Amino acid sequence: MMKARRLLPRQVHDRLSLHHLDHRDLREEFLQSVLEGLSATPKRIPPKYFYDQRGSDLFERITATEEYYPTRTESWILEHHAADMFRAAGRPAEIVELGSGSSTKTRWLLNQLAELPRLVRYTAVDISPSPVREFGLALLADYPSLQMHGLIADYHSALAELKRQSGSPRLFLFLGSSLGNFDLPSAEKLLAHISECMQPEDRLLIGVDLVKQSAILDRAYNDAGGVTAAFNLNLLSRINRELGGHFPLERFRHLAFFNKAQSRIEMHLESLARQDIRVDALDRSFTFEEGERLHTENSYKYHYATLDRLLSQADLRLQQRWIDPQEWFAENLVRKA
Repeated sequence: MMKARRLLPRQVHDRLSLHHLDHRDLREEFLQSVLEGLSATPKRIPPKYFYDQRGSDLFERITATEEYYPTRTESWILEHHAADMFRAAGRPAEIVELGSGSSTKTRWLLNQLAELPRLVRYTAVDISPSPVREFGLALLADYPSLQMHGLIADYHSALAELKRQSGSPRLFLFLGSSLGNFDLPSAEKLLAHISECMQPEDRLLIGVDLVKQSAILDRAYNDAGGVTAAFNLNLLSRINRELGGHFPLERFRHLAFFNKAQSRIEMHLESLARQDIRVDALDRSFTFEEGERLHTENSYKYHYATLDRLLSQADLRLQQRWIDPQEWFAENLVRKA
């Protein structure tokens, strides 16, 4: 393992700098995750590997499908309540977003910052520099008073860096129900890490997808156009492209369903036949039985009580909550306990 090191900031624009905190050999990390995941019982690979360039593009297409309600529902809440959220957060001078992506929904909150009579700061945390650079330049064109800082790192490395920084009251954003990709113990640890970075005047806005009818949930992850299926199968394509895998995509099928007992959507890739599949970079093959599944993602759906308990365990407490009329999604403003 390479020793962690901080790279010098790269100035992309006079109001946009990128700071790389990447201390990992990403290909080696991917290789080891594939080895461990395909050797495990049951087989599994972490969902973070969905997001190569093609995977990111496919996810953006998923958010635009008719079946996938979370993005448009959260956007509705932000559009209608951003001003209230900003006031309740104490009119912070900086927004820090974990997993910024395209920053589309963030614009509703940046609109509030833009009204301030001074230069304001937006720190975008993302594992990849590409979306921060691409969408960051678009944001700068639309918000002349915005000073943007890209922190290129995973959540834990970024939070360690943010903990060392101090300054104006900050509003941390964790949108898109990203918390749902973590099992409950991991979600608690992440929230505790965020809590450690926060000062008493800071706030955290968390978006979570709420438990609802199974049919609605199942439909959201099985769109008629097959975009989510292509997104899931792209993980095998990525192994083929980057690690010399020999996965025949036509011999796997996308499988997604709501596991009510675990309160989560599960995504799998199911083998349609018994097959031995070689990965050249690992110099070995892996056997899939017919019907055997590769577990690729969980997306937890929350009851209010579950989220409130996680917050309490992380030394945080709910300040205010906003929901849509159907009560499908919730934005939660949180402060230190």
